[in-house]
Amino acid sequence: MNRPEWRIADSAVPYEEALAAMETRVADIRAGRAGEMIWLLEHPPLYTAGTSARPQDLLEPARFPVHVAGRGGQYTYHGPGQRVAYAMLDLRARRQDVRRYVSDLEEWTIRTLGRFNVKAERREGRVGVWVVRPDKPPLPDGTPREDKIAAIGVRIRHWVAFHGISINVEPDLSHYAGIVPCGIADHGVTSLVDLGLPVTLADLDAALAETFDEVFGAVRPSAAA
Repeated sequence: MNRPEWRIADSAVPYEEALAAMETRVADIRAGRAGEMIWLLEHPPLYTAGTSARPQDLLEPARFPVHVAGRGGQYTYHGPGQRVAYAMLDLRARRQDVRRYVSDLEEWTIRTLGRFNVKAERREGRVGVWVVRPDKPPLPDGTPREDKIAAIGVRIRHWVAFHGISINVEPDLSHYAGIVPCGIADHGVTSLVDLGLPVTLADLDAALAETFDEVFGAVRPSAAA
């Protein structure tokens, strides 16, 4: 099986530095100079604006730096205690199907969280991964409150994918107050530690590695540039 290179950053990576590194790697993958890579890291506290971000959803523009991400989606937060998994994958050697790829990222996240007995779920019309919170008061219409535990944002260039997923392990959840996360005001955000689970980043990294092959499987030995 041709498996991506796995890299884990040992300190917080500035966002612009990460973007530049991904751009270089994606170009190298497309040209056949490098293989796929999964890059696990944390960022300093910041907000990112995806291609669908609405100005009114940036509630506190001076709170943290705001970066234009180039990925799909709206506003999201990155910071310490959140595991970002940047997946630089060659869809020419997998499936050239954007919807399927996003679904696979969701499935990867769901299976990873399942390793910690968290029932994480998709929701129609809401990209990302959610958990039902019966311990919280229901919404005004009586439906259960749900919190987002993982965000997904992708960009695909010449069928090479980058950006990826972010999973909340133990971030400062108050930092989300400066935005309307992913444009959804009716539900909140949570983390593994907020759910009462003493999970570390290393624990999550091991689970991500275990579940990756289950979802993405093998690739063809080489893709034409």
